[in-house]
Amino acid sequence: MKQIDVAVGIIKRESQTYICKRPEDKHQGGLWEFPGGKIEAGESVAQALSRELHEEVAIRVHSTEEFMRIEHDYGDKHVCLHIHIVADFSGEPHGAEGQQGAWVDIAALNDYAFPEANVAIINKLLEQS
Repeated sequence: MKQIDVAVGIIKRESQTYICKRPEDKHQGGLWEFPGGKIEAGESVAQALSRELHEEVAIRVHSTEEFMRIEHDYGDKHVCLHIHIVADFSGEPHGAEGQQGAWVDIAALNDYAFPEANVAIINKLLEQS
């Protein structure tokens, strides 16, 4: 089975986080997600996260803090999510690739449909807020 390592950024500002809606034609399309993307060969999690967040939401990451790691089997693929908190960044996040994005209160995250692998992330964020 194919394993994909993904760098995920929880972009935080006070009690809010920035989320994006996955394009309909992608795996788990139409669901909301924390931005990020595949870690390329030779990249560290921090390098991949910095690159992906610049491409996807047009911010410059200055530093991150490791939050958690999740392995999830979707049946057709196995993902390993390397999740970091991104509170130190410059720029205003927006859907740089045309995707819908929004700042949402962490307390309201359960009002949005996320891929199954994100449930543990949301639960941990809610516990800490």
